[in-house]
Amino acid sequence: MKTSKLARIGLALVVIAFGALTLFLSTSVLLDLFGIRERESPYVPAVVVANLIASLLYLPAGAGLLMQRRWSSVLLAAAVVVLLVGGLLLALHINSGGEYRTATIGALTFRTLLTAAFYVIARWSLRSPDTSPTSPIP
Repeated sequence: MKTSKLARIGLALVVIAFGALTLFLSTSVLLDLFGIRERESPYVPAVVVANLIASLLYLPAGAGLLMQRRWSSVLLAAAVVVLLVGGLLLALHINSGGEYRTATIGALTFRTLLTAAFYVIARWSLRSPDTSPTSPIP
């Protein structure tokens, strides 16, 4: 089995698991399920919504990776953009004196960088077989 195929399948499973976990946690905070909202307080609604939207992009992206669909990397790129917008909204929230947990900054940074890595690996694993790093560019 080729390395890129293993990477693609492994990435798909990780993205789906990460998306499912993110979906569960985001909806739990927004809907106040299982006491998670209290544990995560004070939370920034814009960040939770950005995480929720990203999770809804992770799930089909993971399925697309399993099916070798190139659009899956587009969904991961969109998730990066959504998380960057969430980061901008977090910065505006902090700047306006809103309450937040300092861990939110690190968590959002980690999630954004991880999603960007997912995107890069997806692009690499879905590249055309005739495109190799040593082939000249036409």
